[in-house]
Amino acid sequence: MKSVRFAIIGVLLLTFLNLPPVLASDNNPTQLIENFNSTLLSVMKRAKVLGYNGRYNQFAPVIRKTFDLPLIARVVVGRYWSTFTDEEKAKFVETFTRLSIATYASRFDNYSGERFKILATDRSRRGRALVKTQLIKSDGKEVELDYILFKKGMEWRVVNVIADGVSDLSLKRADYTTFLKKNSIKAFFDKLNKKISDYAS
Repeated sequence: MKSVRFAIIGVLLLTFLNLPPVLASDNNPTQLIENFNSTLLSVMKRAKVLGYNGRYNQFAPVIRKTFDLPLIARVVVGRYWSTFTDEEKAKFVETFTRLSIATYASRFDNYSGERFKILATDRSRRGRALVKTQLIKSDGKEVELDYILFKKGMEWRVVNVIADGVSDLSLKRADYTTFLKKNSIKAFFDKLNKKISDYAS
C-alpha cells in the first residue's frame, strides 16, 4: 500500500504547487486530530439521543474545519475536474461536502467503549504532516488510522485518511473516475445525492 500512499501524495503535491506559500505561524496538526477524535467520541456517546439529523449538525462544522474538502473534491474526480463548468465545480464541492458529513453521521451512530490514541506525528518543514492514530474498539481490536495533512496559510487540514493501509482518497478517486468515464455528470450528481438520501433514511 506504500505505492498507493506515495501516488496520492504525489497528486496532492502537484495540486498544491499553485497554493500560496506557507506562513510561519500555525495551529497544531496533532491538536486538530485530537479535537476531531474528541468530537467523534462525544457524538457517538449521544448518538441515539441526537438521531441522524443531530449527528449531522454536530459533525458539520468540525468536518468542515478538519478536512480540506474543496481540495479533496478536486482530487477524487481526477482529470474530469477540468471538464466541469464553474457551476458544476461549485455544485460538486457542495455536494461532496454534504456527502462527507452524511457519511460520518450515518456510520458513527453508536458507542460501545471505543477510544482513540495518537501514536505519533511526523511533521515536515514544507507544510505537510502525518498524524498516526489508532481506533481501539471495545474488544481490543485496533484500527490504524493515518491522517495526511497539508497546510494552507495558517491552517492545517486533512487531505487523506488511510485506514489499515487503505487510502480513502484512492478508493473514492477510483470509484468516481470509473463512474464518470461511463456516465454523464448529471448521473454522477444523482448518484451522490442518492447516497446522501440513503444515509439520512
